[in-house]
Amino acid sequence: MTKKMGAQPPNAGVFSIDLDLVRKYDRPGPRYTSYPPAPHFSEAFTAGDFLREIQETNAGENLPGLSLYFHLPYCDTLCYFCGCNMIVSRNRERIARYLDYLKREVQLVRRYIAPGRKVEQLHWGGGTPTHLQPHEIRRLGLFLQEQFDFTPDAERGCEIDPRELTKDHLAALKEVGFNRLSMGVQDFNPRVQAAVNRIQPEEMTRRVIGWARELHFDSLNIDLIYGLPFQTVQSFAETVEKIIEISPDRIAVFNFAYVPWMKKHQKLIDPETLPRPEEKLRILKMTIEKLTEAGYVFIGMDHFAKPDDELSIALREKRLYRNFQGYSTHAGADLYAFGITSISQLPRIYAQNAKTEKEYYRALDGGRLPTIKGYRLNEEDLLRREVIMHLMCDFELDTRAIEQKFGINFREYFSWGLQNLEEMIADGLLRFEDGVLRVSEMGRLLIRNIALNFDGFIERKQDPMRYSRTI
Repeated sequence: MTKKMGAQPPNAGVFSIDLDLVRKYDRPGPRYTSYPPAPHFSEAFTAGDFLREIQETNAGENLPGLSLYFHLPYCDTLCYFCGCNMIVSRNRERIARYLDYLKREVQLVRRYIAPGRKVEQLHWGGGTPTHLQPHEIRRLGLFLQEQFDFTPDAERGCEIDPRELTKDHLAALKEVGFNRLSMGVQDFNPRVQAAVNRIQPEEMTRRVIGWARELHFDSLNIDLIYGLPFQTVQSFAETVEKIIEISPDRIAVFNFAYVPWMKKHQKLIDPETLPRPEEKLRILKMTIEKLTEAGYVFIGMDHFAKPDDELSIALREKRLYRNFQGYSTHAGADLYAFGITSISQLPRIYAQNAKTEKEYYRALDGGRLPTIKGYRLNEEDLLRREVIMHLMCDFELDTRAIEQKFGINFREYFSWGLQNLEEMIADGLLRFEDGVLRVSEMGRLLIRNIALNFDGFIERKQDPMRYSRTI
């Protein structure tokens, strides 16, 4: 898991940030883990619609592989910055009941999945999956091995929290096939940790990473967050330098989205303690420059990886993909998601599960899929999704290929967006030459701003949603 930095890809090297351009273009916008984004999902899309799509996409031959996501929502304590769908509970009976229903959902869906389809990717997210006890991890993991066929090289990742972790938790994950771990660190500074109610001493984090390496997990990702209370360029630089020393395979550096109108518990954070916008930008600049100077490849937006990591290789080979878990390397797999709030993605639909345990249990007690809303893509959505996903993942777009595939004149169809991009082109964020849009290194940082110019809802002013800022 402690891979050395290999040969540098063409886009590697120190990345210098132009703060004037960041200031100019920073605005709210979707993260485009899907198109259309989840706020456009509708309750008009029903469990019956999802079931029909499952049946239709499991007919025929040469079916794609499977990607499975399991939402394990429970946490031991509340982190004030959290934007996830989570439940604070230490009631072990409540958690055990949820796991029973999770298995029932798997069995219900599994009967409609064609035999022979293999799982290429598995992810447990939360909440805190390791809030489960080791024996619960083993039991759920073995159940999934009984229900599904996994490819020999399947990517199996789990989010972990060092604060309540034992070595047996990691041993249990390893025993049931997990080979990747993702850990939130956020910031090593004790004052910052106290302000967001996440006390996670550095030595605790290092101890857990040591266990993971002893158990030979293939890959480790560490999440950091900038924009938290009391952070400064100097204080966060100390965290970044320690993370570089730890040498994870991947690093995600997320912008803290302070959205107390959506996440009521964020009101527990005093907004006066948050770094001012200018300081926040300087923190981001310092972070990106230190990580790229240390040899990490800037994947795009907020992801970094070692040059020989699968994400970096997929970026070079234009095989990068984006779904509800962020950047991925498994393009084309059908995503089946289980548990409350989770979102499945098949070629033409998104389907989201019930958001509460009560609704979720009621549906499964009735033998129904727990879908409460979703979205069926029309031809325009499919076109715009392909354009946005190529930009988000390849950081270039061959407009001639789009014209041929969808039978359009690109310049005419996207005249609104291309007109908006003229200023970005002048600022060096991208080029449009010989029918190909190519995003610059600086443009990758602002890729959400570029992509939203191809969003039909924004163009038609049909998108009143309140998103987080792009930087």
